[in-house]
Amino acid sequence: MKFPLRPDPDRGEIRIGVSACLLGEKVRYDGGHKKNDFLTDTLGRFVTWVPVCPEVELGLGTPRPTMRLVEIKGEVRLVEGPKPRSDQSKIIDHTSAMRAWARRKIAWLGRMRLSGYVLKKDSPSCGMERVRLYGSKGMPSRNGRGLFAEAIMEAFPNLPVEEEGRLSDLRLRESFIERVFAYHDLMLLFGKRWTLGDLVAFHTAHKLQLLAHSNEAYRKLGRLVAQGKKMDRGELSCRYRDQFMGALRVHATPGRHANVLQHMVGYFKDRLDSAERRELQELIVEYRSGLVPLVVPITLIRHYLSKYKVAYLEDQAYLAPHPRELMLRNHV
Repeated sequence: MKFPLRPDPDRGEIRIGVSACLLGEKVRYDGGHKKNDFLTDTLGRFVTWVPVCPEVELGLGTPRPTMRLVEIKGEVRLVEGPKPRSDQSKIIDHTSAMRAWARRKIAWLGRMRLSGYVLKKDSPSCGMERVRLYGSKGMPSRNGRGLFAEAIMEAFPNLPVEEEGRLSDLRLRESFIERVFAYHDLMLLFGKRWTLGDLVAFHTAHKLQLLAHSNEAYRKLGRLVAQGKKMDRGELSCRYRDQFMGALRVHATPGRHANVLQHMVGYFKDRLDSAERRELQELIVEYRSGLVPLVVPITLIRHYLSKYKVAYLEDQAYLAPHPRELMLRNHV
């Protein structure tokens, strides 16, 4: 598979779970929604959304009383009703019902073979982090995590998960979507009858992508693949999956990107004339200094790649980790 040829119809459907309100579905407690235009109008052109609203699917209806997380005797509970220090006899505790429903839903989502999940921030069921958690004195901290979000992240520890609020940060957005496409490709590899040669080809295609995130992980994964013949196939796939996705969770910095760009320049050293080399080196320096986005030196490298044909670079996922139409590298 030539990874730069994205989107590739042979890669199949890319499914991403999502809090249903973010797609414009009127499922919130007040009967409204929180439609996110980037998800629906931009990313939605390349993925299939799998919408979920835990509270509605639990049977709580729309509109409905507001929910909140409360810590009671050291345990986090999902409740509706008066806040602490009010009439506690009117509280309705949905914790057990939500956890039972979440177990059933997660089993179904496992069969859907998701490649990512986008959660609604601040939600007591879907919030990924910093959800209000009320204590016995009634003052909330920002230490909570939604019950369903917690269940998702425990069940699928390598699945790329983000909140829609954090996706407004363009670097976090690029990181999340890069992980979604990489995770999908990884699941395609291990979802079939694969050989060690298949894994070597996959790893080779992602070497520069790994190097942009973590030099240490790049070396460790290389050693893991080299030892593959001596390992049980199941253990090898599990360890590679964990380490590969762990590496991509490390944010790629301009410095690491610049090192990868310099690495690629080496493949053209005998083909570029002095003016071409100087122009490319100047763009890499400008990128590292924050004067131009990553797409600028990448575009010139792709131009030289089409002109001079370097087979190793043509197969590198780093050059196109997600559809160019998303323009994610215009901002990093």
